[in-house]
Amino acid sequence: MHWYILNSRGVDLNLQFPAEWEKAKQIKFSQGFIKPAPRDFVGKAPLTQPEAIALYEFTLKHNFDLTISYHTQGKEIYSQFLNYETPKAKKIGETFAKVSKYKLAQVPYNSSFAGYKDWFIQKYNKPSFTIEAGIRRKSTTYNTISRNL
Repeated sequence: MHWYILNSRGVDLNLQFPAEWEKAKQIKFSQGFIKPAPRDFVGKAPLTQPEAIALYEFTLKHNFDLTISYHTQGKEIYSQFLNYETPKAKKIGETFAKVSKYKLAQVPYNSSFAGYKDWFIQKYNKPSFTIEAGIRRKSTTYNTISRNL
């Protein structure tokens, strides 16, 4: 089964933020994601996609105490960037894990770069979480996405 996580230009928006973006590019290019694709294409540079730019600029204009990004697989909660966890993040993450029954987990190394959570932690030194909410039950095909754009 294949998962599709892209915008209409074939860029994975969660790989668009300036938090070790070059490392994300190196990893994803080594895996063969060198052009627009259904997943894992980082784009030509960080913050080239309008959706990522909008979120970036919105965040810069507000003084958030923390952020939460919801994704759609795994039943896990991520609270770190490159093994760094802000002082309040562990306690908040443990609370999220307790009430959700999700696991507070380490981000897999190859997915540890260029995400919104990563950038927010790096820029503001405040808690930021990615919550993998649930488990995907069926695939969405690229053709289905293309027809609905």
